[in-house]
Amino acid sequence: MDRAAPVVTRILERRTESQQADDRRADDRVVLLDDSGRAIGDHDRLAVHSESTPLHLAFSLYLLDDAGQVLFTRRALTKATWPGVWTNSCCGHPRPGESLEDGLRRRLHEELGVGVSDLRCALPDFAYRAQDVSGIWENEVCPVYVGRVVHPEHGLRPNRSEVMDWKWVRWRDVKTAVDGAPFAFSPWAVSQIEQLPQAL
Repeated sequence: MDRAAPVVTRILERRTESQQADDRRADDRVVLLDDSGRAIGDHDRLAVHSESTPLHLAFSLYLLDDAGQVLFTRRALTKATWPGVWTNSCCGHPRPGESLEDGLRRRLHEELGVGVSDLRCALPDFAYRAQDVSGIWENEVCPVYVGRVVHPEHGLRPNRSEVMDWKWVRWRDVKTAVDGAPFAFSPWAVSQIEQLPQAL
């Protein structure tokens, strides 16, 4: 019985992880918006992104460390859109009934395994529309936040299905890189960086 216990524990852990993934998929819906930015319904996140993606609500985050560097992440090659490009620290969609700040904290934990403090909205009215080479469009009202990483000494715990690489960089170096090679970055990050202040 004692020898079987670790096997049973692993089976139960896998089942729990599977159930949690199912719960996330069941809850994974985005808030649809009209042209004035008012919520008009919701839709499954994966299904809503297509060649005719309707306007929906999202968020972006630029995460700072104690040295004032900003975290940039590289999207996993398995991502359906813009795989392998560099982008801001974290992006996502609030679920129906979830505030932007709560959705951001949830998504940051899912993607990078960290928390955020000193959260502030730097670009409350940011919106964009962009098409990936796959033909899928993004069409988002996407307020942009800046915050500070909690307990940076513990390090990041990135979800490899979301993030393949990451780097803490100086803001002025980010601006230089985007000016020189905008194709290496997500289109929303390029537009946001143009609008964000010279110093975060």
